[in-house]
Amino acid sequence: MLGSVAGGLGLFLLGMWLMTDGLKLAAGNSLRRLLARWTGRPLRGLAAGALITSLVQSSSAVTVATIGIVNAGLMGLTEAVAVIYGSNIGTTMTGWLVALVGFKIHIKMLALPLVGAGMALRLLAPQRRAGALGAALAGFGVFFLGVDVLRSAFAGAALPLQALSAGGPGAVALSLGAGVLVTVLMQSSSAAMALIITAAAAGVIPLASALAMVIGTNIGTTSTALLTTLGATSNARRAAAAHLLFNLLSALVALLLLPLFLLLIGNLEEAGSLDLGTPVLLALFHTLFNVLGVAIMWPLTGRLVGELARRFRSAEEDEARPRYLDRNVVATPVLAMQALSMELTRIGGISLRMAKAAMSAEGSEGPRLGRDAQVLDRLVDAVGDFSAQMQRLHLPPELDDQLPNALRVSRYYTELAELTGEIVEAQRELPSIEAVELAADISHFKGSVVDLLDGADAGAAGYDPQVSAAQLASLKDEYQRLKSHLLRAGTAGELPVRRVVEHLDLFSHMRRLAEQAEKGARYLAALGATGVPAPGEQRAPGEAEAAG
Repeated sequence: MLGSVAGGLGLFLLGMWLMTDGLKLAAGNSLRRLLARWTGRPLRGLAAGALITSLVQSSSAVTVATIGIVNAGLMGLTEAVAVIYGSNIGTTMTGWLVALVGFKIHIKMLALPLVGAGMALRLLAPQRRAGALGAALAGFGVFFLGVDVLRSAFAGAALPLQALSAGGPGAVALSLGAGVLVTVLMQSSSAAMALIITAAAAGVIPLASALAMVIGTNIGTTSTALLTTLGATSNARRAAAAHLLFNLLSALVALLLLPLFLLLIGNLEEAGSLDLGTPVLLALFHTLFNVLGVAIMWPLTGRLVGELARRFRSAEEDEARPRYLDRNVVATPVLAMQALSMELTRIGGISLRMAKAAMSAEGSEGPRLGRDAQVLDRLVDAVGDFSAQMQRLHLPPELDDQLPNALRVSRYYTELAELTGEIVEAQRELPSIEAVELAADISHFKGSVVDLLDGADAGAAGYDPQVSAAQLASLKDEYQRLKSHLLRAGTAGELPVRRVVEHLDLFSHMRRLAEQAEKGARYLAALGATGVPAPGEQRAPGEAEAAG
């Protein structure tokens, strides 16, 4: 019997694999595209999750695909949570297939023709979509053959399962754990459901224990999604956490519903008005508690997404959160301006870090710079919103004059970040110059830009706007000399004219980068004229006048 059970499970898992992979191959990238396209609204996401899962017969495949789409930034967390709800409803279709088809018809009359037709398609069009559909069709046949083998294996079996038959909380807990374990080991809640239904239908497992095991399958199926999130983005981890929380809540609902469900069944059987059979009862219970779980969680989804958004934060997301812009300080103008100055100092530090990485790494820091740019954009937006709140108040004249300077600082640093991106792209495309003297001049010029960036940090203790202004003036002279050297190289034929123009554009971007850094630091230091200097700022006498 054990060999037949193992063989039946093997056939069932093989059929599930053929079905899922065949349908995914037939769809190509359509599964991801359909999920991304059909989930513009939460209700559509719920319907799409249920429909697609019922078609591919794998909630794990849909959940993993959803997490992948979230990982790529193509789907929002709210829509992803709705898809996960739907996939849990869609996966109950497996129980209905086993209960209604596996136990109501002569399986071999259906399964063997499906296998034959599917493999014929596979052989005739192995590289086409029809071949993948043939594999899926054969998978359906093998799926039902596995159900038939399991049903035959359990028929008339008598296993020593007194612990499950004893009833009470201990038996329920043991059955629940068995359902979780079987699902984790087989990595398929559908296979676990088929095993439970066939065993319960043969009387090997009591109905109450089978119902508890069905609850366990809902918990065990979360293991696939959790494994998928290793190394994934924060949003992907949030989606997996939503999957886990929903399944745990559904399991809790099912455990509370279990005594009522058993009582209702007992009363109906005594009255002689219930003749559904064990397989249908198990499929019905599985669907019922998943639908109830969705009904309970649906109005709480917004709160769940908000709570998850505050957790599983990446370093970039933490950096993108304003540290000083507290709405509670807006009512106190002096404190609000100080908070604004401190947040702008953070923005300046990120911008300078981006600029120095681009100058020093010859464009190899592209991915990191992209993440920094997103952080900077969010912080600049927060500064704009905070400044708008301040403008609604009656600010003292000295602060009212300083607020436009704060916005000017954020604009300078935004432009600096944009120039950084342009420099990275240009350096990635341009070949290096082999002329020794010209290469030396270029290297010296870039070193001068980095030196200026080091000195143009208004948050540093040693920042001096006069020194930074002198560095910028010297840099502009060096730029003019480098420009002349490049033009002479082009005239002498040492460089193609097109390369000369491209390098001139690159070095012009670098000069402008230095200018934006110097202006941003100077105006940021000028905010100290309000009497609340930024962190690390040491104002020299007359500095405010010079900065203006």
